[in-house]
Amino acid sequence: MSAKIKCSHILVAKQSEALSILEKIKAGDKFGNLAKELSTDTGSGKKEGNLGYFTKGMMVKPFEEAAFKLQIGEISEPVKSEFGYHIIKRLG
Repeated sequence: MSAKIKCSHILVAKQSEALSILEKIKAGDKFGNLAKELSTDTGSGKKEGNLGYFTKGMMVKPFEEAAFKLQIGEISEPVKSEFGYHIIKRLG
C-alpha cells in the first residue's frame, strides 16, 4: 500500500444527504459536479472535492481508514466523522 494517496470527497451534515448523493452518482451524475454543488467543505468543493495527496495521520481517523481501503476510482459509502458524512473517491 502506498504511503501517499489522492482523494476527493463530498462532505454533508446528514447521512440521508450522503445517501441521496450516492444515488445520484450511481445514476450517472459526475462526482466533481456534485462536490461543487453540495459539499459543505467549500475549499475542496471548488476543486470538485479534490483534497490532493495525503499520508496517514493527516486526516481524521474514520476518513483515513475508509480512504486507504479504496481502490483507485472506487467511491466509499458514507463515512461519519466529527465533521459530518464524507463520500470519498480515491483518485490515486
